[in-house]
Amino acid sequence: MSERMGVLFLQAQDGFGADSAVHADIIRNLDRDKFVVHIACTAGTGEGVPPSLAILRELPDVKLRVTRFAPSLGQRDARALIAGARAGLDFSADFLALRRYVSEQRIRVIHSTERPRDAVYNVALARLTGARSAVHVHVKWSEQYKKLARLGVQHADAVFSISRYVTETLVRMGRAPASIYTVLNGIDPAKWDPATDGSTLRQELGVASDALVLASVSRLFSWKGQRELIRALASLKDEFQNLKLLIVGNDAVEVEGSSFSDELKTLAGSLGVLDRIIFTGGRSDVPRVMAACDVFTLPSFEEPFGLVFLEAMAMRRPVVAVNNGGTPEVVEHGTTGLLSPPLDVPALAANIATLLRDATLRAEMGARGRERVLERFTAQRMAREVGAAYERIVQQ
Repeated sequence: MSERMGVLFLQAQDGFGADSAVHADIIRNLDRDKFVVHIACTAGTGEGVPPSLAILRELPDVKLRVTRFAPSLGQRDARALIAGARAGLDFSADFLALRRYVSEQRIRVIHSTERPRDAVYNVALARLTGARSAVHVHVKWSEQYKKLARLGVQHADAVFSISRYVTETLVRMGRAPASIYTVLNGIDPAKWDPATDGSTLRQELGVASDALVLASVSRLFSWKGQRELIRALASLKDEFQNLKLLIVGNDAVEVEGSSFSDELKTLAGSLGVLDRIIFTGGRSDVPRVMAACDVFTLPSFEEPFGLVFLEAMAMRRPVVAVNNGGTPEVVEHGTTGLLSPPLDVPALAANIATLLRDATLRAEMGARGRERVLERFTAQRMAREVGAAYERIVQQ
């Protein structure tokens, strides 16, 4: 058997977001007969174990190196910035140690997100060691991203993209198409059991067993479409007297800089639907949320991919969303859900109403959604494609 390829994943962030979850699924499912998987994960900038390290150190069959990365200058909280600077005083020595680690372990590919610190570390380590750098872009690419992130993506040997839509934005920003590997996201269907009992969550939230329930799961900020969803709900309240909307997620303070949930509550109150909406905050039991709803809806604008749509589909829930960004690559209009033009509240409301009126249609679309996930959007397929890309990247 030929020598296995060493691959190093970088995780400089304390937090564990959707991009980290995608990378963790790739790590779990990479073929260990072909790859030796390493992770350089942050030691954290404060007391205790950071969430990313707590999760990544539980992954099987990996070589984990706890690392002190350079402090993030993106911190807005002064105390957090000072703590990060103190924790990172010795990052230069740790960078040199990480460089030696890459050489000694014969790492061939370094894989990171597009976040500035991760991308710069990736490219720098690769240039100094002869490894190949692969930056994984999980967002619509544009000039709005920080210069360091753009430099990282520009100078990486290869770029992974989570959708054809994101690939198009990378090409428009000047990245050569031949160096971009479009690998659609995937999930582990075993974690999303359609037989999950949603009635207990309804009881917990005080939702009647015979109510029609919409669920929307996302960080709360303007591009996710929660305003439009509340306006659509207001137009449906008379026809559907027992309709409830679950808005699940926390404010994306780093985006809005204020409480977007308060704005949404004010809007709902002005439209007379505040009593129809339950703001749950962030929840760790999203499968129960999906099981408790009849329709999943997130009218987000220019969604790069929409991992949450896969989760709803895996739970056999029809999806109502918007026909732009990467969403049409995930949700097949008329088959697994219904898509409307962006910012078109009447069309959004009409699609929701179509599904609320027809339980049979909901069940059919939900079943086809589960089938689509199993056929096209598994974490195992995603990891196979990433592994095949690694082999092409090192041959370049």
